[in-house]
Amino acid sequence: MPNPSRPRAAVLTATAVLLSSLVAGCGDGSQDEDLTAQKLSWKDCPAPSQSEGGGNAPSPLPDGDEWQCATMQAPLDWSEPEGDRIGVALIRARTSGPDDRRIGSLLFNFGGPGGSGITTLPAFGEDYATLRTRYDLVSFDPRGVGRSAGVRCQNDEQLDAYFQQDMTPDDAAERSTLLDNTKEFNAACEKKSKKILPYVRTTDAARDMDLMRQVLGDDKLHYFGISYGTELGGVYAHLFPKNVGRAVFDAVVDPTQTPEQGALGQARGFQLALDNFAEDCTSKTEDCPVGDTPQEVKDRIATLLKTLDAEPIPGVFPRELTQTAATNGIAQSLYSKDFWEYLTEGLQQAYDGDGSILMLLSDSMNGRNENGEYSNITAANVSVNCADDRARYSVAQVERRLPEFRAASPLFGDFLAWGLVGCTDWAVPGAADHPDVSAAGSAPILVVGNTGDPATPYEGARKMVAALGQGVGVELTYEGQGHGAYDSKNKCVRAAVDGYLLNGRPPTAGTVCS
Repeated sequence: MPNPSRPRAAVLTATAVLLSSLVAGCGDGSQDEDLTAQKLSWKDCPAPSQSEGGGNAPSPLPDGDEWQCATMQAPLDWSEPEGDRIGVALIRARTSGPDDRRIGSLLFNFGGPGGSGITTLPAFGEDYATLRTRYDLVSFDPRGVGRSAGVRCQNDEQLDAYFQQDMTPDDAAERSTLLDNTKEFNAACEKKSKKILPYVRTTDAARDMDLMRQVLGDDKLHYFGISYGTELGGVYAHLFPKNVGRAVFDAVVDPTQTPEQGALGQARGFQLALDNFAEDCTSKTEDCPVGDTPQEVKDRIATLLKTLDAEPIPGVFPRELTQTAATNGIAQSLYSKDFWEYLTEGLQQAYDGDGSILMLLSDSMNGRNENGEYSNITAANVSVNCADDRARYSVAQVERRLPEFRAASPLFGDFLAWGLVGCTDWAVPGAADHPDVSAAGSAPILVVGNTGDPATPYEGARKMVAALGQGVGVELTYEGQGHGAYDSKNKCVRAAVDGYLLNGRPPTAGTVCS
């Protein structure tokens, strides 16, 4: 499951695996002159590192052009720009159109926090072919992620054990074990990554983006943020409103929420997505193989999870499918309607004692590849969340709120509520109760909400529009399923987003696509 304090984007690129087995303050855009003058050395991209998820070097683009990679130098601490520096890894595809039609660079952040843009942009490159006609497509590993001073915590063997633990404790002994394991994970992060942990806040990444804008040679930052990327984009717009060009926020984080409110919203969102899955399965002309009615589908899943809590079943050898892994796998499948068929098949197998598909789905969520190696998405996710969020929750606070979480989602409520203790023993204090995204003076930002989004519930889009300020946010609604709207390939959404990014014409506020 995603960390409840900030939802992260689905790891959609794992489908193949499943099938086969800045100076402090509100700046004016000025940066250290030496850094802004740096020249990037673009070269053919190597294969992604293990911390980025591993795999092969990105394949050439459909027109034969190669993806190019470079490293930008940025201050470790933006309050001391003359001090230590870190490398921020970038990837780009040069525009396919004529130079006289080029607008500039279009910078992508696909979510997390903790997702690697170096691996994700090439995986979805064809989806943005139209945008490439007028932009260089650019993405990056934000600081703390992948090759950009990536946070390191536990090793692969330790992470296997960490993700197998019971994350919905039923008694004092199980609660104690959960807290001990969380403390051990956090201590490992501090031991291995102490130098970078204070400097992975979203405000730091936003300042990196403004440096990136200048190094790329752009007067304005043209931006496409998805999931957590909408929060990052909102923070950037707050810090540098005059530097915002054409920007799109898709799968929108509610910037007004505390971690507790965000987790509760996710509980409702994932429950809604599960309800929609159950309704879809049982409404088809053929029999639904996992239940005859929507309620039976959900009841059977609840029974499976309760059984796994006491007696796990074989998963991906030598690991077993635990209640935690099954819950995680179910949640991963709800990020996209395209994954619903895998959920159906995974449930069928699990009812017959084979937990392999649900475990592969869970591995996808956790950044584990088929070789048993983990990316650093979990380490980065926790590090950014805990550095951003001031709140620290006790066991007593979680227990008081459990009834409300269970009412929001009988299946996911406990899981998300107990996730709130993840930052309790973190070494770095959190920055704020919630991000400031007020952006008076910014160019219009297109804000796209999906009514069936489980991880960033639809209501967050309207809250983002209000928080950006009058005349900035332009709301677009997609009546669909899954996390995000643009990659649903809905023609109405595509036309609205492309129309703004390519031609500078946002749709009428309040437009609805279905």
